[in-house]
Amino acid sequence: MKRIYDLLVIGGGPGGYTAALYAARAGLSVAVLEKLSAGGQMALTDTVDNYPGFPEGIDGFSLGENMQLQAERFGAVTELAEVLDMDLSGKEKAVHTSEGTFWGKTVVISTGASPRKLGLPNEEFYTGKGLHYCAACDGMRYKGKTVAVLGGGDSAVADALALARIAEKVIIVHRRDTLRATKVYHQTLEEASNVTFLWNSEVTELLGQGKLSGIKLKHVQTGEETELSVDGVFVSIGREPSSGLVKNYLELDERGYIVAGENTATSLPGVYAVGDVRTKKLRQIVTAVADGAYAAYAAEEYIAQV
Repeated sequence: MKRIYDLLVIGGGPGGYTAALYAARAGLSVAVLEKLSAGGQMALTDTVDNYPGFPEGIDGFSLGENMQLQAERFGAVTELAEVLDMDLSGKEKAVHTSEGTFWGKTVVISTGASPRKLGLPNEEFYTGKGLHYCAACDGMRYKGKTVAVLGGGDSAVADALALARIAEKVIIVHRRDTLRATKVYHQTLEEASNVTFLWNSEVTELLGQGKLSGIKLKHVQTGEETELSVDGVFVSIGREPSSGLVKNYLELDERGYIVAGENTATSLPGVYAVGDVRTKKLRQIVTAVADGAYAAYAAEEYIAQV
């Protein structure tokens, strides 16, 4: 006989495991479908300093494991399975995985979003060793140091301004000659005395032995190559939501994020989106956790009404 869970959670990041925790504590049967390990992108962060309750910080992998154990303590189960396809339109939602089909009355999508990479050799090697994708997560490592921010959009400028309060010098590297960021940022940038620009430049190589110590740049107009010594590099050239599996079922915005407000409800009844995969202004661990709590509450209400 097939088992129908009250709630299926797709993705074991902080939003997913919080949804599992709250739902399990409310007496719902819950399964979390995760293809790798608990934590999602958070698990790749060496030190999480901005999640409340850990005054000395905690590594992302351990925090993810703790979230999993806490949800499982109240009865949630974790299935290591890769989701291949799903049918979310019926009263019973079917999620087809590498380990078979799972059924749920409700579904929480917690598949996250990944920072867009530079596509350079050794990029993975330098990640966490001077190369970062989250200024809010890793900026404090560079207090009083020199960092580069790659990108010219709103997120890149916001990262640069945040880093300017920490680092001695911030260099914005952009492949165009003007920022794409909204004008509201421009005056603030002009007032930041420790922020400078390298226009019409793109990174062609990451430099350093053991850890990143600089970048090689190419001028997009002249082809001239230069090297820039920095203590750290923050890549902010956009994110890619992991929403491909649901694009035929749920409404997405123009960038591919699942359309869902603070109540986490998507365009299909009984289906909720939490964390980085949904439309939102701030993508942080703490906001994903808040999403998860609300999704569990919404799922409980939905089940009681159908």
